[in-house]
Amino acid sequence: MSQDRQAILYGLGAVGLWSTVATAFKVGLGWMTPLELMWLAALVSWLLMGGLVLKQGTMRQALNSGWKTALWAGVMNPVAYYLVLFAAYDRLPGQEAMALNYTWALAMAFLAVPILGQRLTRMDIVAGLVAYAGVWVIATRGAVFNMSFEDPLGVLLALSSTLLWALYWLLNARDERPPLVGQWQNFTVGLPILTALLLIGPGFQWHGWKAVGAGMYVGLFEMGIAFVLWQMAVHKVSRTAKVSTLIFLSPPVSLLLLYLVVDEPLLPSTFVGLFFILLGLALQQLQRKPATAAL
Repeated sequence: MSQDRQAILYGLGAVGLWSTVATAFKVGLGWMTPLELMWLAALVSWLLMGGLVLKQGTMRQALNSGWKTALWAGVMNPVAYYLVLFAAYDRLPGQEAMALNYTWALAMAFLAVPILGQRLTRMDIVAGLVAYAGVWVIATRGAVFNMSFEDPLGVLLALSSTLLWALYWLLNARDERPPLVGQWQNFTVGLPILTALLLIGPGFQWHGWKAVGAGMYVGLFEMGIAFVLWQMAVHKVSRTAKVSTLIFLSPPVSLLLLYLVVDEPLLPSTFVGLFFILLGLALQQLQRKPATAAL
C-alpha cells in the first residue's frame, strides 16, 4: 500500500471519529456539567498519551524539555479551549455548536495577520464573508433580518472557542516539540488546573456508568486516537491538501448521528448556514499559493 493511500486511510479514521464527537458531547453533557466532562475526558486522554509516549520511548525527552512551552499551551489546550467549547455545546443544539466550530480555520487566517505578519489575500476575505454569512444564518436560526439571537451567549462561546483554537495553533507555529510529546505535556499541565477547578466548584458527582462511558469516549477518541491518526496522515501524505479536504466529510455524518442518537431535530437554518461555512472553507483551501497582492 502506498504512503498516500495509508495517509488517506488514517485521515478517514480521524475524520470518522471526529464525526461522532458532537453526539458524544451532547450525550455526556446530558448527565455531567462541562467541567466534569472536561476533567474526565482530559484524565483519559492524558493516560492514553502517556502510554503512547512510553511506547515510543520518548518519555525521557518529555520529562526533560519543553515545559516552558507547555506551561502556557496547556492552559489554552485543553483547559480554556475545551471548557469554552463544552459550555457552548451545553447551551446550543449540537448541530449549531458543531457548525460554528468549523470556522476556526478562517479565524486562523485572520489572526495570522497580526500574530505572524502574514497578509490576507482577496480570496481569504471573500471566504470569510461567505463563511460568516453562514454563521449569521445559524445564529439567527434563519431569521437573518432579526437581530435577536436564540442564545447569544451560546453563539459567543462557540465563536470564542474557534478563536482560542486558532490562536493556540498560531502560537504553536514555532513549537519544536514532537506532537505526541507536546500533547501529553499540555495535558500534564492542564489536568491539575481542571482538578483544582473541580474541587473548588461542585466537585465530581457520580452520574452512572453511561456518563463515565461518554467521558471516556471523548477522551479516547476526540482528544486522543483521532489526534494520533491525523498526525500520522499529515506526516505520511505527499501533499497535505490530499488529507485536509477529508474534513469536509465530517459535518454531514455529525448531523446524521445527532439526529439518530440524540434525537435532535435538524433545523433548515443549520443546513443553509453549514453550506456557506463549508463553501467559505473550500474557497480558502482552493488557493494554490498566497497572492502577492494583499488588501
